Formats: sequence, C-alpha cells, structure tokens
Amino acid sequence: MYFQTADIEVALWIPPFVAFVISFFTSMGGVSGAFLLLPFQMSFIGYTNPSVSATNQVFNVVAIPSGVYRYWREGRMVWPLTWIVVFGTLPGVFIGAMVRVHYLPDPKHFKLFTACVLLYIGFKMLKDVLGNSNGGAKRENEARFREMVKRNTSPEGAATAPATTVTCFNLKRLGFTFYGEAYNVSFWGIFLLSFVVGIVGGIYGIGGGSIIAPFFITFFELPVYIVAGAALMGTFVTSVAGVAFYQAIAPFYPNLSVAPDWMLGILFGAGGMAGMYLGARCQKFVPAKAIQWMLSGVMVFTAIKYILNFFGY
Repeated sequence: MYFQTADIEVALWIPPFVAFVISFFTSMGGVSGAFLLLPFQMSFIGYTNPSVSATNQVFNVVAIPSGVYRYWREGRMVWPLTWIVVFGTLPGVFIGAMVRVHYLPDPKHFKLFTACVLLYIGFKMLKDVLGNSNGGAKRENEARFREMVKRNTSPEGAATAPATTVTCFNLKRLGFTFYGEAYNVSFWGIFLLSFVVGIVGGIYGIGGGSIIAPFFITFFELPVYIVAGAALMGTFVTSVAGVAFYQAIAPFYPNLSVAPDWMLGILFGAGGMAGMYLGARCQKFVPAKAIQWMLSGVMVFTAIKYILNFFGY
C-alpha cells in the first residue's frame, strides 16, 4: 500500500504487527514504544520526512488509551501523580515544539546531549538491577505484592480491592500507599521532571514515557507497577498536543512534509492499542527486575543510536 504523505510503500499488515510486538513489551514499563517505532520507520521502511515525528505521535494517541484503561481497571492509577505529570508535561510540549521549529531545525547536537542523559539513566538502572543492596528486601516486597494481587484480583483481571490509597496531596508532597507500602514524593520534583520531559517530547515527536518512567523508579524510588500508568497518561497528553501543533503549522510550510500521515499512524496505533492492553494486563505477572532490564535496554539502545548518528554512522 502506498502512503502519500510518508511517500513510502509497505504491506498493510506490517505497521500494526510491528507496533503490537513493540508495545506489548514496552507498555509494561510505562513506555509507549514510540522510541523504538521511530527508528523502525526511518531505518526499515524509509520514512525520513519531518512528518515522521507527528506520525509517531498519532501512534501514541491511538494506542495509549487501552493501556491506561487497563491500569485504571486494575486500580493501579495514582491519579494525583498522573495529573501532576499531565499538567507538568503539557506546557513543556508546546515549548519543545517551538524550540524544534525555530531554534533546532537540525537537532544533531541536542540529540548528543539527550544521549548522555539516557546513558546515565540506563546505566544507573542497570547498576540497581545488578546490585545486591537491599536485594532480599526487594524480593520480599515483590513476593508480597504478587500475593496481594492474587488475593485482590477477580478472574477477569479487575481489582476487587483498591490497590492504591492517597494519604496526602498538596503543593509540597504527594503521599500514597500501594498494597500497604507507603510512598511520599515531592510535588515540585515530579512537576519539574514532567515539564522537562514535555520539552524533550515536543522536540523529538516522542511521548517521553521512556524518560520519565526510569526517573520515577530510580530517583523517586516508586514501584514500577504504578509508574507505568502515570507515564503512559503523560505520554498521551504530550502526543495529543504535539499532533495538534504539527498539524496547525503545516500550512506555513507548503514545501515540507510536516503534518502526520494519518493512515499510517492509525495503522501503527491499532497494533499498539492491542499490544498495550495485553502488556498492561500481563505486567503484574512479570518480575519487576525483568521490566527494569527492558527499560534500561531501551535507554542504552536509544542513546547509542543517537551517538552513532551524531558521528555519521
């Protein structure tokens, strides 16, 4: 099938299939899969026009709601955390889009900076996964979590008792419990992190879940089982704003492909929707360490790719 905006020809089944496979695994860690889908579009099917960024965001818009719904149904959405991420991300994405259009038409140097950040996060997460500190306590907490999931989940997968309870929420702190474990984080720390991630997402045309989720896990020490839903929701809002912006400015660039290829984006999104729903449903049966391995792998892979691109490889 020929896609006019993307100016490529590809079999109709390939976009949804690839998006399904990617999203099934990445959604378990709060990552939509856009980080991996963008290199696939550019390297394997030859979609190199600037509109590839907007098309990637259409994938997020279509695919993410199914994963968020699954986390909500299982009682694993900490809504105050989610709204902090959303309201922090939203202004950032508009700033990022303006930076991309007016100040970074060639994002080569910014990609190198981003690669350094991603490498730091990725290797720090790998160190935490490989380290033995508190290993026994972590295994005990994870085993307790799995036992609680079994006791509080219906055969259909819905939560029979609240998994999370908010204990405090103000402009200084957010506190909540997750299956009896208490967590307390800085309101402004989460907000500022989300703001920065929104800028990055606006510049590159990616949601940012692969950046914000490891920060939540590594620096704020939040459990991956509740981080995923909030990160996906933030990615969704970023992508909606990004698609709207790129579509709006397209008429001002008549000789440049800026607006998304809607048909291709919807095909990717349809596969991603199914992958994210199943990934969210299966996440609680996958060890937290396996999800952390996956996230760190995405970080390091993306960083290395950006560095190689910077040096012309």
